[in-house]
Amino acid sequence: MKIERNDPCWCGSGKKYKSCHLNQDNKVKQYELQGHMVPTNDLLKTPKDIEGIRESSKINIAVLDAVGKMIGPGVTTQEIDDLVYNLTTSMGGIPAPLNYDGFPKSVCTSINEVVCHGIPDPDRVLEDGDIINVDVSTIYKGYFSDSSRMYMIGNVSEEKKKLVQVTKECVELGLQMVKPWNFLGDMADVINRHAKENGYSVVVEIGGHGIGLEFHEEPFVSYVTEPGTEMLMVPGMVFTIEPMVNMGTSDIFVDEEDDWTVYTDDGLPSAQWEITVLVTEDGHEVLTY
Repeated sequence: MKIERNDPCWCGSGKKYKSCHLNQDNKVKQYELQGHMVPTNDLLKTPKDIEGIRESSKINIAVLDAVGKMIGPGVTTQEIDDLVYNLTTSMGGIPAPLNYDGFPKSVCTSINEVVCHGIPDPDRVLEDGDIINVDVSTIYKGYFSDSSRMYMIGNVSEEKKKLVQVTKECVELGLQMVKPWNFLGDMADVINRHAKENGYSVVVEIGGHGIGLEFHEEPFVSYVTEPGTEMLMVPGMVFTIEPMVNMGTSDIFVDEEDDWTVYTDDGLPSAQWEITVLVTEDGHEVLTY
């Protein structure tokens, strides 16, 4: 149904449409008429939604902080999973990965050549020189948050340290491009260029995603697309920035036995940092890190 100017705004702010989202909706429509991909209003988060995601994010951040304090040589990935489950549930949350499409654990632990979706295992002991991505996702009162961090175990080679650092820089550079009326492709381009300039490659098949009311929402967020392409960034959009940067080829494969664990095709290391970001009226807000 069409909203009239004096009707309550669709976002639930309580304001009249004409003094809330009317101008923004008209601007989005102009981009759509020019042939650009634009978000529908159901992809934009209301003030209530955003506050709910912020509260979920507090748990997610606290869990990753706790992982950072316990992780080290001799720790098993199952011990990480136990910590994530126990701390998340003690704070009133639910680990989003647990039983998601059959995933058997509460967190993803991806070590060295594992790109993503590594499954915690009581027999996998972290060793000196490993790098590991711990990907935590939380449901709290129906709202989802998602972020991951890299941890370097003991004495890590300079080559791995550089990969981890450059991947973090990719996220930071991409974040600078998150502002209203830019495109997701603007962000992808700076990420891809920085990775390539350092001799690395970015995974093509797996990317980021919208999040908030569900674990994975539209849009799919690529990190290898061109400036001025992909979805228009509009205030209220919430999505993840999480490029997977490989030391060698961008080619990957999925473990045939567990149908989850993703590896680099050449066996070289991969790194990933993930944040959840909100597009605001004048830029962005990092919700989860």
